Amino acid sequence: MSNIIAIVGRPNVGKSTLFNRLTESRKAIVDDFSGVTRDRHYGVAEWTDKQFTVIDTGGYVANSEDVFEAAIREQVIIAIEEATVLLFMVDVTTGITDLDDEIAQLLRRSKKPVFIVVNKVDNTQLQNDAAVFYGFGLGEIHPISSMTGSGTGDLLDEVIKHFEDVPEEENALPKITIVGRPNVGKSSLINALMGKERNIVTPIAGTTRDSIHIHYNQFGHEFMFIDTAGLRKKTKVKENIEFYSVMRTIKALEEADVVILMIDAMEGLESQDVNIFHLAEKNKKGIVILVNKWDLVEKNSKTVNIFEDQIRQKLQPFTDIPIIFISALNKQRIFQAVETALDVFKNRGKKIPTSKLNDVMLPIIENYPPPALKGKYIKVKYITQINASSPMFAFFCNLPQYIKEPYKRFIENKLRENFDFSGVPIQIYFRQK
Repeated sequence: MSNIIAIVGRPNVGKSTLFNRLTESRKAIVDDFSGVTRDRHYGVAEWTDKQFTVIDTGGYVANSEDVFEAAIREQVIIAIEEATVLLFMVDVTTGITDLDDEIAQLLRRSKKPVFIVVNKVDNTQLQNDAAVFYGFGLGEIHPISSMTGSGTGDLLDEVIKHFEDVPEEENALPKITIVGRPNVGKSSLINALMGKERNIVTPIAGTTRDSIHIHYNQFGHEFMFIDTAGLRKKTKVKENIEFYSVMRTIKALEEADVVILMIDAMEGLESQDVNIFHLAEKNKKGIVILVNKWDLVEKNSKTVNIFEDQIRQKLQPFTDIPIIFISALNKQRIFQAVETALDVFKNRGKKIPTSKLNDVMLPIIENYPPPALKGKYIKVKYITQINASSPMFAFFCNLPQYIKEPYKRFIENKLRENFDFSGVPIQIYFRQK
């Protein structure tokens, strides 16, 4: 699912409105990575059974003397490199501006499919005015109104023709990716795990231009590492470097079965880590947390417990996550990290026989039934696991609409206690019997 649509353009042409229309209107997972860059948006959208990621590059103009040089150019360059399809958004009411010309010049050099999206076309007269944008020499123009949604369906029909097919290769092997903020030690960990014997590493061309699939087969463990290529050289615009790293994180995360979230022991769990965690959780991936640089922390007998509690507190309500304290530099507990990730992979694919599920869970539910509502008693009659890539359970009962969130959490905790789903998000549905 690693197709990315990036919306580029100068400020105030309606990029965010289009972003919201493409994602929210299709009940997509929209994650605002607050604190990564100012008001940057990443979301998942769907059109005619094709899922894709939408990125609003946000042409912000914060305190910059040379607006274009500093921020927008950098983000457009990153988007050109990373995206499958580029939507170049312009405003019919202002016509072509110098800034639009600059962006068009960059896009002309790119090899990526570019769609000129002319926004705010709300009547026939404006439809005629839109023709001026043919002057860019970038091909067809697509008049839309992101406010009302007119024209967006036709646009998406054309856009998805340019998507890459994600090959089904290596599906049998677990896919593990390491994510985390820049400089947390991701590369050091991969290098430490791979060792110097390069013959064990067989890079297989990934499904995206930048992520490399590395076949790991050592010490009785075999899986695919999805390694996102290193960051570009640092530029003056710090926000764009982080924007770039998050863009790559999303790609790697969507391909993976298990996400290893690496955090820095000296800095603790920061807001960007929490955002990446929740994105992995919403995408139903297995999750392991590695606390790197643990060798630099002054410790006593309680340090580990205190640190774990702080992490779990910030990740609520999903706290059944393995946390491992490592030092990639000293190769401390790095193989334990791999073993734990593979355990989580097994948990994610675990299938509980229906008879066992009912034998264990029905007595628990009888002892602690859902609270009666309006004098009506809820009776759970039967439980089954739904066939899916991550654990999903259906509880058949007489009045599913009366089951509230706290009871769902109670049931989830009991499932975890009895069947070990450590590191894996669980979905629970109550259905009419």
